[in-house]
Amino acid sequence: MTDTTRQDGGRAARFGEILKVAEFRVLFTSFALLVLGDTVKSLAFSVLIYQRTGSPGLSAAAYMIGFLPQVIGATFLLSITDRVRPRPLMLVGEAIRIGVCLALALGDLSIWAMLLVVLVTGVPTPVFSAARNAILPDLLEGDAFVVGRALFTVSAASAQVVGLALGGTVLAVVGPQKALLITAVLSLGSALFIRFGLADRPARAAQGAGRDTVRTTLRVNRMLLADRHVRVLMLAMWLPLLCMVGAEAVFVPYLTGLGSPSAAGAVLAATAVGMGVGEFLVGRFVLPETRERLVVPLMAALGVPLLGFAFHPGVVASAVLAALASACMSYTLGLQRPFVDAVPADVRGQAFGLQNAGTMTGQGLGAGLVGAVAEWAPPHQAIALSGLAAIIVAFALSRMLTRARPA
Repeated sequence: MTDTTRQDGGRAARFGEILKVAEFRVLFTSFALLVLGDTVKSLAFSVLIYQRTGSPGLSAAAYMIGFLPQVIGATFLLSITDRVRPRPLMLVGEAIRIGVCLALALGDLSIWAMLLVVLVTGVPTPVFSAARNAILPDLLEGDAFVVGRALFTVSAASAQVVGLALGGTVLAVVGPQKALLITAVLSLGSALFIRFGLADRPARAAQGAGRDTVRTTLRVNRMLLADRHVRVLMLAMWLPLLCMVGAEAVFVPYLTGLGSPSAAGAVLAATAVGMGVGEFLVGRFVLPETRERLVVPLMAALGVPLLGFAFHPGVVASAVLAALASACMSYTLGLQRPFVDAVPADVRGQAFGLQNAGTMTGQGLGAGLVGAVAEWAPPHQAIALSGLAAIIVAFALSRMLTRARPA
């Protein structure tokens, strides 16, 4: 592999070294365009549905509907990731995204037809995401891979903040339909970067292996989850995030109750900024071995700022607490190298897809669970309880990670 950077020894890889890898820059840029476009698309589609129906419920459903079918794709389709060449697979994903945006913006579709289009086309999303994630260890080895993942998270957080700001501005100027066309253009740009900037690598799985997509996907998923080490690493990535996203889901009713519904966007933006800053600091300045030792302390620390909501903080204090909690999500960097080492190379794409699908599912479950708690407890107490849950989860996972660690 001529276009690969390797990081051996004890020091942390540097962002500058990683960004010198041409194919990583291509993957990084295309990912930033993807997140930016998806943020604008979700916001524009939600506004479009609200304008046509006047229904807050349908508008909220439109914002989240693309995430729901990903569980289906992860359960039944993920083996495609390792059986098809990654570059064409990613290009198909971009083509579907462009087609959906054009259909929503230009097609004369009913409300239910639009929702169905987004729902159905969301099913294969885990396959395309996994193809992108599985290429990264081919480009960056050792600690360079971990720091590359940190750059992806920083990029995602930045793109979300920019996308929310850009989306709001674009919606005010041109309306939701033209905003959807902008997402199509961003996806086209991402596709061009992928087509002309990435090498056309072969499929990971052996030719003819597992031709039955559904059966192979189910078999490999069972194999991965049956491995105690892999299973515990996945749970460690999923469960603290479930608590964090559950708290985020209650920020809007809490801040509305303070008389500041518009401040919810600022607090959510502070959450994204905190996540990006945490990933940057831990990825750039913490040694690889130290990152792995900090996994459990950072997990537990994630819940501590959320406990501060028990004291009914104002808008500014809420933003600070949310940012501090999300910064501790950087604990996942200490899990990246053990995860790659724990999964067989020929199913790496499916492993990344399963991990990502569990993350998406955990976000939905977290929002539902903490939202349900907020039905019988005040919102600020529900947020504090999610912080307590994060601390308890950290201590439980500490024991599990110790027992599951290979000798």
